Amino acid sequence: MMLPTHAFAGMVIALPYALAFPEFGPVALLAGFLGGIVPDLDLYAGHRKTLHYPVYYSGVATLVVPIALLQPTLLAVAAAWFLVGAALHSVGDVFGGGLELRPWEATSNRAVYDHHNRRWITPRRWVRYDGAPEDLALSVALAVPLVVALEGALEWLVIAFLAIAVAYAVVRRILPAVASRLVGDLVVPNASSRVLAYVPARYLEASAERGSTQSR
Repeated sequence: MMLPTHAFAGMVIALPYALAFPEFGPVALLAGFLGGIVPDLDLYAGHRKTLHYPVYYSGVATLVVPIALLQPTLLAVAAAWFLVGAALHSVGDVFGGGLELRPWEATSNRAVYDHHNRRWITPRRWVRYDGAPEDLALSVALAVPLVVALEGALEWLVIAFLAIAVAYAVVRRILPAVASRLVGDLVVPNASSRVLAYVPARYLEASAERGSTQSR
């Protein structure tokens, strides 16, 4: 699923708490938002493995959330809803597509790495790929209660990310061709081996395939 969907999910699950504890509302919502985003910071360093922990985020969250409910402090609230958002993201990716460059082709059997069991979890593909029509529909469905319930900066944050979701969904199917072209024409010829080590293998493979096709 795309980043805005994960961000909205983290905020939506924190919304009832924010309404029940308005003094901690902004912290809970922002923590859920950040928790929904942070796992994808591993995009260029072991994507869906380095910062995705479907078991561990969930386990620690079950310990911290009761503290945020029974003895709320700023730190406890922030930690609880960040962990919940990150857990939702990590588990949610299991129900999306795999790690291939064109996930609508369904060629990868890797969705999210399970560090606890030391194995890759197979993608369920309920949402076929990030940016798919059903992904956008889910983003919209999650954003609606947030826009209704929130105001000010948080409401505008949701609106901005919803606009990003729409734009991403529109161009999603052409992004692999653009990425492979950029990698093949700009990155591979000019970058050092150290830089290339951070380029996901799927981009390098697509660039190599494009180059071999053009040389025929």
